[in-house]
Amino acid sequence: MVDVSAITYDALRVAAEHVLAKVREGKRLGTEDIFILYLGTIVNELKDVRSEVARLEDKIDKTSQRIDETNKRIDETNRRIDEVVKSLSARIDDLAKRIDETNKRIDELAKSLSARIDDTNKRIDELAKRIDALQTTLLEIQKLLIELVRSRQQ
Repeated sequence: MVDVSAITYDALRVAAEHVLAKVREGKRLGTEDIFILYLGTIVNELKDVRSEVARLEDKIDKTSQRIDETNKRIDETNRRIDEVVKSLSARIDDLAKRIDETNKRIDELAKSLSARIDDTNKRIDELAKRIDALQTTLLEIQKLLIELVRSRQQ
């Protein structure tokens, strides 16, 4: 397939050179000649615009590549973050299990100590009753001794 724009550009270039030759010779320019010169300037501007578009497209491509590279780095960072989150979650779960086990052991110890304290309190209460009974007996003995001493003194 033949590039039509290249053929058109070449034809316009030849026509513009022909018009410029007329200008150098000092000949009068017709409407068609002025139109050809005008088209020549438009084509030059169009050529400049195309080169600018090509430059911008190249810049866009390079920017897209940088964005892609940045996205890859972001994806890698996200992957690493996900791994750290998984690791920390597992460690937190293990720690929570250990805390639960420790709490259970503490509860068991508290129950055991509470039972031992209750048992000790019962023994103390029984001992206090025995001491009270012994004190009562001692008081009775004391009374009897006092009566005995009084009765002997009379």
